Amino acid sequence: MIADPGLESAVDAFVDTLTPIVTTLAGRVEGVDTAALATDVVQEAFNLSAAFVDCDGIHTDAELWSLIMLFGPRLGTDLLRATPADLRNGGLVTGKAAWLDEPSVMLDLLARADRRDGSAHARTYHDRAIAVAFAIAAIDPYTSEAELAAIEGFRATMARAGAGPGPARPPGVPGTEAATGPGSAAATKAEERPELPPPPPLEELMAELDELVGLGRVKSEVKLVTDLIRVQNLRRQRDLPVLDQSRHLVFAGNPGTGKTTVARLLAQIYRTLGVVERGHLVETDRSGLVAGFVGQTAIQVRAVFDDADEGVLLIDEAYALARGGERDFGIEAIDTLVKLIEDRRDSIVVIVAGYPDEMDTFVGSNPGLKSRFPKTIVFPDYSDDELMAIFASLGEKGGYHADEEAEAKVRAWFAAQPRDKGFGNGRVARNLFEFAVARQASRVVTIDDPTDDQLVTLTAEDIPDPADPHGPA
Repeated sequence: MIADPGLESAVDAFVDTLTPIVTTLAGRVEGVDTAALATDVVQEAFNLSAAFVDCDGIHTDAELWSLIMLFGPRLGTDLLRATPADLRNGGLVTGKAAWLDEPSVMLDLLARADRRDGSAHARTYHDRAIAVAFAIAAIDPYTSEAELAAIEGFRATMARAGAGPGPARPPGVPGTEAATGPGSAAATKAEERPELPPPPPLEELMAELDELVGLGRVKSEVKLVTDLIRVQNLRRQRDLPVLDQSRHLVFAGNPGTGKTTVARLLAQIYRTLGVVERGHLVETDRSGLVAGFVGQTAIQVRAVFDDADEGVLLIDEAYALARGGERDFGIEAIDTLVKLIEDRRDSIVVIVAGYPDEMDTFVGSNPGLKSRFPKTIVFPDYSDDELMAIFASLGEKGGYHADEEAEAKVRAWFAAQPRDKGFGNGRVARNLFEFAVARQASRVVTIDDPTDDQLVTLTAEDIPDPADPHGPA
């Protein structure tokens, strides 16, 4: 038996990089046995590896053999003479997942040294540890959501300790090389098109995702999708089998809940990970897909797919395609959509979006849609606090701020809006902000020589009453 080569490479990088860092830092403390620190780093790598093996509760032979072959010789224990059955019976890995919940002593020491010295050792730990995590997840053909959730959870643990992602892709974490290397189909297509700017770093895109107001569950789902693709890329790089899984998604939510914003970010994430080449977002709806004459709808759908080729196609209010009965051209659009999704499964990602209940009906309207859209991401309505944050963010970007009384009226206005199907969420916040700015302008122009503060401050007078019939739509 041999260890998984990807895990071996990730563990080697973890140990070889962190050992001299830890040794140097410990050398400043009198009486520390620096020679023993190398074993401590190996033990840290074992704890990390065992925790990710345990995180889904399934300890496969391939994972356990890798632990045995990698750490038996390094730790000098009876581990080398063990078998996977011995590890299971002895419970060596069982319960290790809890190790991921709190920063380790080593990570805490590195983070404290960074705060003291201005170094970035904890960031190095982060990058090497995440590489180990992805290597574990890539060992078996099927990567579970529990494994992906554990990776995200450990990122949060490291962030609490002060360890953030590095400026570049972590060593051993896949990017676009497998999909765009010399001689590949993607590279051939690239030669036929104008040169594109480099894809944004994944860390930059995930930071932009995290900056969005609210959407906690949506962010988690996007991170799971992202992590799964990274694991699959790792397996492809090592010529390991990869389960064929659909990339297409259903975005279910009311208007203004950030579906288009997240779709645009996801298109860039897909490009950075090599899923699509261009990473642009094309938006359409029923009017862009359905023609008014027999035989024209299929042509129109193909034209939209051509525009979105090597990117992401977002079909808003997709459920409208299924309305109108069997003789409606929307049914033709759905049939063409199903065929093109299959024909171009390697070059385009499709996201269908709309109200939650209607999207369930839409996906059930054609047997081919169910298999092609297996995953739904639900976008919840914004809370009053989140709408307040959006309002404040719009003000910050536009150079305005609300005074205390204005903020109270803004909150009261949001609270009074009925949360029915027509509630616009983020659009409501934008409409209110733009309305308030217009009112403020009408007020300020009557002031002779207004001060800078008067020009940028929204007052209670600028905010409409909830029942004002002339308020924002």
